Amino acid sequence: CAVKAAHVLSEIAKNEEMKIPCIEADLVLTLIPLLESTDQEMLLHAGRAIGRICYDNRNLQEELVKVGVIPSLVRILTDYAESEPLVHVALLALYNLADLDSAKEALSMTKVAEQLVKQLRRAESHERLEIVFEVLQALAENDALKVQLVDAGVPEVLSEILLRLQGSSQAEDTCIVKAASDLIVSLLLGGKKGNITGQVHKESTSKTIVLILARHENSQGKDSLNSEFASLCFLPLSPAWFCLSPDGNCLRLFQLGVIHQLLDLLEKHVRSGDASVQQAALSALQSLAVPVVSKVQMLEEGIAERIEALLRSESPPVQFKLLGTLRTLADGQADAAELLGQDPLLLDRLVQWCSGSDHSGICGEANRLLASILHHNRSQEVVKAIQAAQGVKHLVSMTTSEHAAMQNEALNALAIGSAIDLETLEESFKESQLVQSLHKLLRDDNTSPEVKYNSMGLLCRLLNSGDLRQEIEEDKIKDTLEQLCSHSNADVVKEAITTLQVLRGEM
Repeated sequence: CAVKAAHVLSEIAKNEEMKIPCIEADLVLTLIPLLESTDQEMLLHAGRAIGRICYDNRNLQEELVKVGVIPSLVRILTDYAESEPLVHVALLALYNLADLDSAKEALSMTKVAEQLVKQLRRAESHERLEIVFEVLQALAENDALKVQLVDAGVPEVLSEILLRLQGSSQAEDTCIVKAASDLIVSLLLGGKKGNITGQVHKESTSKTIVLILARHENSQGKDSLNSEFASLCFLPLSPAWFCLSPDGNCLRLFQLGVIHQLLDLLEKHVRSGDASVQQAALSALQSLAVPVVSKVQMLEEGIAERIEALLRSESPPVQFKLLGTLRTLADGQADAAELLGQDPLLLDRLVQWCSGSDHSGICGEANRLLASILHHNRSQEVVKAIQAAQGVKHLVSMTTSEHAAMQNEALNALAIGSAIDLETLEESFKESQLVQSLHKLLRDDNTSPEVKYNSMGLLCRLLNSGDLRQEIEEDKIKDTLEQLCSHSNADVVKEAITTLQVLRGEM
C-alpha cells in the first residue's frame, strides 16, 4: 500500500500545479523516512516524489539537508550502485542539492567521492556522464570535498575518459571532453591560500598529475601529448608545485619525458599561435625550473635554446610567462645565466622590451631578467655582451624603480658586474649618471635601508675606477656617508663606515 501511495505521489508531483498542495500537506517530511527502506520500488517512487516536489525550491531543499537526506542518497548510491533507475534518482537529487553549502558540508562527512568514481567508471551514456560531471563540478567548489575527490581518483578516471574519446569528431564526445578537461582543472587547482587543506591538496595533485601523465605515456607513447591534454594537466601548476611533495614527483616527471613533451608543444604552438597552450606549458616549465637539480637537467635538455623560439610571439601574456620562466631558470644558476647572457637575439629583445614595451609588466620582467642574468653569471663575456646590447643603462634606470625589490635586484646585479669587469661597464655608468643616481638614493629619507645598504655596496665597487672615484668625490657623497653613520639602521651604519674607509683609502 505504501509503495503504491508513493508511486501515486510521484506521478501527481509531475504536475506543477499540484506541488503547492503537496508542500502544504507536509508530504515531503512524510516521504523522507521511506528513503531508509530496503524495498527498491519504494525507494524509487519516494525518491522521485521528493525530487519533483522540491525541485527549484531552495527552502525545501535546505530542509531536506537539515533532516538528513544526504546520507540516505549516498546509501542508495552505495547499496544499489548497479540499479540504473535508483542511481539516476540519487544523482539527480545530488545535482539539485549540490549547490547548497549545507549539502556540501554534509557530503564531506560521507564517502560520496568513492561512489561518484564508481558511477564515472560505469557510465555508458553521455547523459549519465553529464549529470555526474555536474555533481562533481559543484562539489569541487568545496576545499574538503576537492581533496576527497582527488584522493578517490576522480582526475585519473577523467583522464581515462579523455583518452578513450581522444580524436573523436562527434559533437557529444567533444562536449564530454571539454567538460572532463574543465573538471580536471577545477580539481587540480589548490585550496584557499594558507589553508592546511590546500597543502594536502598540493601533494595529492602532484601525485595525480604524475599518474595521469604516466597513463597517457603507456597508452599513447611519449610523443603524443596533444594540446588539449597538455593544457588541462599544466594550466593549474604554480611555481614549485611538484617539488612541495616529498615523493620525488619532480624527478618522476623528468623520467616520463615531460620536458621534451613541453618543448615540442611550445615549438608547435609558436607556429600555430595557440597562446593558451603556450602559457600552460610555460607555467609548467617555470614550476619545474625551481630546484637547482631541475635547472641543471633542463639546461642539458636544451630548454633555454628551444624556449627562445617563443620570442617571435607577439602575445603579451606569453611574453610575460617567457620572461618569468627564463628568470626562474637563471636564478642561482651560473651556467644558465651565462648561456642566456651570451645570446645576442635574447639580449636584443630584452633591451627592446625594457625601453619600448607598451605592457608595464613585460617591461618590468625584461629588466628583472636582465638583472638576473648579470647577477648570477661569472663571465666577462656576459658583461661585455650586455654592454654591447646597451642593456646597462636600463639596469641603472632600474635602480630608481618605485619597487624596492627591483631596485635591490639592479643594485646587486651592477655590483656583481662591476666586480667581474668594471672597465667594460665604466663608460656606460658615466653616461647614465649612475653615481648621481646612487647619491640621490642615499640622500632620500624614503629610500629603504636595504636599498641604501646595496647602493653603498655598489659604490665600493665603483671606487676601483679612477674616473668614477673622481665623480664620487666631486658629488660630495662623502658628506652623505658621514650623515648615514648615525642612521637608525645598524646595517646601514656599518656599510656607511666601510664605504667611507674605502673612499679614504683606508681599506
